Amino acid sequence: MPRTQDERRPDDLLALENQVCFGLAVAARSVIALYRPVLEPLSLTHPQYLVMLALWEREPRSVRDLSETLALEPATLSPLLKRLEATGYLERRRSTADERALEVRLTPAGRELRAQAEKVPRSIVAQLGLPISELEELRDSLQRITAAALRDD
Repeated sequence: MPRTQDERRPDDLLALENQVCFGLAVAARSVIALYRPVLEPLSLTHPQYLVMLALWEREPRSVRDLSETLALEPATLSPLLKRLEATGYLERRRSTADERALEVRLTPAGRELRAQAEKVPRSIVAQLGLPISELEELRDSLQRITAAALRDD
């Protein structure tokens, strides 16, 4: 017979609230939802914002490099790049060094967008209302979790 919420124990291995995957999934959806209204004036979705962050760090980048950096399959990344190109924020071209490689570069509009995007992190931090130190600890923990999950043991 299933337990009621009041009967659940913290040591119940199958309790939903005890699942790391559940906590990560709900936190991710909740935080990404905060980005939607902040990114809308920039004409960006959250995945597109991540692509732009990678390009603001360094450009040009190959599609393969972006795929690895963002941990996205090329089939997932390609439509994002097409939409960003249609928006006028980036352009894709064959590499002059290797015709098989597709390079991604920011357009002047994509570079100019960076100034507006600098407000995004502050807005999200303000909405969360958590100390920066706590958010930095969380980020570091998530990076360790990701590395552990990707480890080939």
